[in-house]
Amino acid sequence: MTPLLPPRAAVGAPRTVRDRLARQRRRPLLVRLYAALFSELGIAGPPARRRGLRLVARSLPAAVAAAIGALVVLRAFEAEALGWRQGAALAVLAGAMAAVLGRRVSRAAAGRPAARREQLELGALFVLAAYAVVQAAGAGAPESPLQAVVYLVMAFLVAFLERAVGLALVALAVGLEFAQWRTRGARPLDLPGPLAHAGFIALFALLYHAVLAARIAAARRAEESAVARRLREIEQRAREFRLLSPGAADAGDAGHERRWTEAAVIEIEAAVRGALEIAEVALRSHTCGVFLLSDDDARLVLRDCRSRSDAVVREPLPAGEGALGGAVRRRAPVRLHGDLKAVSYYADGLRPGALLAVPLLDRRGGHVRGVVVADRLEPVPFTDEDERLLATISAEILRAVASERLMADMKRTRDEKDRFYAAIERLNRTTKPREVFDATLEVARDMAPVEFGAVTLVEAVDGKRTHRVARAAGAEDARGPAQLEGLEFPDNAGLVSSVVRLGSSLPGKEVDLARTMVFDPATRLRGIASIKVVPLKSGEDVLGTLVLGARRPGAFAGDAVRRLEVVAMQAAESLQRSRLFEQTERLATTDGLTGLLNHRTFQARLDEHLAQAQRYGKKVSLILCDIDHFKSVNDTHGHPVGDQVLRGVARALTQSARQTDVVARHGGEEFAVVMPETETPGALVIAERIRERIAKTTFETEQGPLRVTMSLGVATFPEDGARKAELVERADGCLYHAKRHGRDRSVSAASLKAPRRAAG
Repeated sequence: MTPLLPPRAAVGAPRTVRDRLARQRRRPLLVRLYAALFSELGIAGPPARRRGLRLVARSLPAAVAAAIGALVVLRAFEAEALGWRQGAALAVLAGAMAAVLGRRVSRAAAGRPAARREQLELGALFVLAAYAVVQAAGAGAPESPLQAVVYLVMAFLVAFLERAVGLALVALAVGLEFAQWRTRGARPLDLPGPLAHAGFIALFALLYHAVLAARIAAARRAEESAVARRLREIEQRAREFRLLSPGAADAGDAGHERRWTEAAVIEIEAAVRGALEIAEVALRSHTCGVFLLSDDDARLVLRDCRSRSDAVVREPLPAGEGALGGAVRRRAPVRLHGDLKAVSYYADGLRPGALLAVPLLDRRGGHVRGVVVADRLEPVPFTDEDERLLATISAEILRAVASERLMADMKRTRDEKDRFYAAIERLNRTTKPREVFDATLEVARDMAPVEFGAVTLVEAVDGKRTHRVARAAGAEDARGPAQLEGLEFPDNAGLVSSVVRLGSSLPGKEVDLARTMVFDPATRLRGIASIKVVPLKSGEDVLGTLVLGARRPGAFAGDAVRRLEVVAMQAAESLQRSRLFEQTERLATTDGLTGLLNHRTFQARLDEHLAQAQRYGKKVSLILCDIDHFKSVNDTHGHPVGDQVLRGVARALTQSARQTDVVARHGGEEFAVVMPETETPGALVIAERIRERIAKTTFETEQGPLRVTMSLGVATFPEDGARKAELVERADGCLYHAKRHGRDRSVSAASLKAPRRAAG
């Protein structure tokens, strides 16, 4: 066993050993005891010791709670006089509570929320402490005088801890009540006491929780109401200051726009407040205020004032009456003094001795936005200098408004440019038509209040235009939701067809959609009040249209239409580019004459299917087929007829194969079919179907009708070949066996019963 105290260092011991032993002697006794314990348990090394110490520290509160709970159940604290054992238990309980509280305070200072384990430990220690106090106070009495302490502690804990933790503590308290009843002898006559205690515990917990929840809900409602009032007030102030432009909230993030508007209103209010303070001091006024015109220019509303009177009215005043109305009508300053009867903004009928009102004239258009007024109780008239001062102050107020309005316009312009750049970047990243359609509709929703969007494409079939709805989002027509996608209709008098013919956006003004045809006569849009159809133009070519709808009338007007037209042009370029990309990809993977996969792609697809079959233990069959006497077809009828035969055979192969099969041109007049998860009998069925279909196909030539036959060879992985080269060789051998034995037939490797070559 490891000694608790290290032995005295030997005289001749190395210095490092003596230093280490000296440090060990200086360590506290408790630390050395833990070190010896961990050494006996096989926990060696400083990291392991630290983990052991943390484990002991974490488990200590739970152990203390379990021990104190057992003492409470055994009624160890009900003695007439507490002995040293009870005192030690209470001291340990107090130490554990202090340790848990200290840890919680330190974690709260670091910004870390309380975990459920911490809450349970702290709550359980408080509950057990309450029961210990109740038992100690009620020793020898049938009912403790401090029983209410348990109810108060429980109500406190339920109010401040999580709901699940509170329920667990209620269950703990109720369990302690009945456990104590059991240790008292479990007499039925004593059962009403524990039942009453348990009922009061649950009642107090429920009432405190309900009251707390109600107060929190009321505070939340009051906060939401105050925020809503403040937002309405800010919006009203923004309208009065002309900070909001039509459609501004639709063109970007509503939350960001609201925060910007709030900041602008606060800046203007601060500027107005500072201007009024200057006017009050410089003019020695009794009241100095700013009245703004309402949206309809019919009322004057007090927005801010500095006054020695509490009777300045807050209700709107008629804009055409009194001295303030005179300044608005005349669009010039008004100076009055003497017996003033035209002042109407005092609720108590106060008549000042002098008044000066200066209109707020907006530089853009010269519109009157309100009035700045100053008055004095003494009949001391305002001078020309006072009028110039107040006019300068009104100009400064308007300059602050104009500055914020300019900042808002600059922000909207910047946001619009950012959206355009983001839209162009996103559309440039698309490589497939479907991606172009989705990106175009999403970008349009960022540019305007779009609830419905569709992309149509136009194609010329036999010299006639045919329109097709390639993508639709948020669509609902007369036949049900989301039925527009895939709709095809001929050229007609509808908006889509007209936009394609004219190459410009329609309609020019609001139309009645109940009487206006958008796509075809059978399709009507529901719930849409405003619509705009924009052409997808690439150069002079119109590839289709972008159809956008909104529930709000007049949603597509002014700059919104121009932005959508630019987006549509970029979308058309992206669509043209994606088509070229698809065409290039198709040319790289398909045979130009037959439209089947080319030899390189066939090899890659065969490798994929063989690897998958080998991994999952599946079968793969390969058919190699060759047109019989194809050289004589070219020699007799010419190469154009030979090309016609190759295209006809390719169509027959595609029609006879399954959707999961891979059909490719293997080279010259030879073709290949890869059939995943297919055994030899199934592959032979497909091979015979191909052979019979080709034998029945007639090709019209100048020398008369022409028919050809085909020979086919079938091999299956893995029984006919464990590797690709071996499988192709076996299928090719079966093909030439069919050629040598009469042609126009299908031969499988299994039917030949040929010995299989070992893979190596």
